[in-house]
Amino acid sequence: MDLKSKLARLNGVGPGGRAPAKPSVNVVPEGQVPAGDGMLEGSPPPAADSGGRNVHSASPASDAASTSSVPRWNVGGAGVTAATASRTNDGTRSTAPESSAGTEPSRPQDPRIAHLRQMLADWSQRQETSSARRAQAPAPAPPGPLPVEARSTTFGTVHVSERLLAPEHHHGSAPLAGALDVEGELVASLALQAELAGVDFQRMLFLDTETTGLAGGTGTVPFLVGLAWFEGRSLRVHQLFLRRLGEESPMLRVLSERMAQSSCLVTFNGKSFDWPLLRTRFVLNRVPTPAELPHLDLLHCARRVFKHRGSGARLVHMEETVLGHRRIGDVDGALIPDLYFRFLRGGDGSALTPVLEHNVNDLLLLAALLGELVRRFRAGGTGASVPASEDPRDLLGFAGVALRARDYARAQAFAQAAAAGDKGAVGVEALALASRLSRKAGDPAAAATHLHQALHSARGFQAATLHLELTKLYEHALKDLPRALQHARLSAAAELPEDHQRRVARLEGRLARLARAWPLDLAGRPQRSDA
Repeated sequence: MDLKSKLARLNGVGPGGRAPAKPSVNVVPEGQVPAGDGMLEGSPPPAADSGGRNVHSASPASDAASTSSVPRWNVGGAGVTAATASRTNDGTRSTAPESSAGTEPSRPQDPRIAHLRQMLADWSQRQETSSARRAQAPAPAPPGPLPVEARSTTFGTVHVSERLLAPEHHHGSAPLAGALDVEGELVASLALQAELAGVDFQRMLFLDTETTGLAGGTGTVPFLVGLAWFEGRSLRVHQLFLRRLGEESPMLRVLSERMAQSSCLVTFNGKSFDWPLLRTRFVLNRVPTPAELPHLDLLHCARRVFKHRGSGARLVHMEETVLGHRRIGDVDGALIPDLYFRFLRGGDGSALTPVLEHNVNDLLLLAALLGELVRRFRAGGTGASVPASEDPRDLLGFAGVALRARDYARAQAFAQAAAAGDKGAVGVEALALASRLSRKAGDPAAAATHLHQALHSARGFQAATLHLELTKLYEHALKDLPRALQHARLSAAAELPEDHQRRVARLEGRLARLARAWPLDLAGRPQRSDA
């Protein structure tokens, strides 16, 4: 029920009743009391004269005069005279007391009526404000065709949007052509995939899809397959668009043909989403599935390198924080399926133009991010110095990746650079990593030095963990049991209570045995003669 209906209902017979279709007005003849419940609730009963007639005042003459000049109405079961009926400033009806002694008191006003009237007034004002804003807003762009063209191929008609970007084109701060300068060995270490070392990255294929949602199984359809590859040092962007559901076969065959000319796939979350989805569409459309290519998924690389930022590894977030590129007017990914379904129902094709631009930006980001990651990873190589302007959190991420790739020299360079650039938790973690690397290199003294440097900034659990590492280092590598016991007593928070007690007891027992053996060793030695 809307506000106007509620107001009409309350103005009628009250809560729970039904408002009459047309209010009844009964005119009471002169000198006659209205039939039924003519008096307001709470009014005094009429007086009776000697003949049994009802009178409304002590003076019949004055009563007759008042009733002859002013008719009395019975509206909604309450007697109100025309002379006393009026409206207040807020539009509600009120009855002012008459000057005569027989005036009936006014009916109490329901506060809900005033509240609903105020709500109606506010709603009307909001509607007027919204109308004024719509009148001032710029007119929407005129409807236009979808920005794709139909092309005839040996497989059938495909709808394509294509552009060629110059070699000097940048996406944010990174040049697109920087992806051509990557070394296979560095990419293999960065991705932790040895098979990428021998890949020719001059023929790589960037891939990104836009789909009808996340229905799963056969319910998800890639209606836009974005491809990009280098021609010389220029990047060609090639987008395949599905005009109607059920016409995937030509699009998939064009994709298969392009993959046959490529050396590897480069995607963002493509190993878990894009490629499995496309492989399913090949099977469902009875199109031969192309041979598997080496697959570089930049999502995995970004998670390892940028995990210390604590802000996730979303594609658009990487674009802003790493490349400094902020999209203006970008369509929300959650709205893309609905825009496509509107197009299928006969909607305006130009509404999908932002979707195509969104897909192009994703492809450009793949090329720019690949070149940027490899360039920064290259800086930690032998003989190279890591720039001081690098984010220590990213340097620590690169150090961890190099450690997992067993590139210990590069990992040590990144770890020391991260420790020099941060004196907080990141610096502590970097020094702990540098200690592990020194120990792997057979230098336990340097490993202990790194841990002692980290203790200057560490607090709480982090400090207890460092004490535990020093305990192990002094006990097993440096053979310094007193210092091992000293650090063991400070590492209680880093291990279970029973493990901590056993460690301390073991070290105390070893020291006690050495103390007992030391006097015996002195007693067994020959005494020096003064001669």
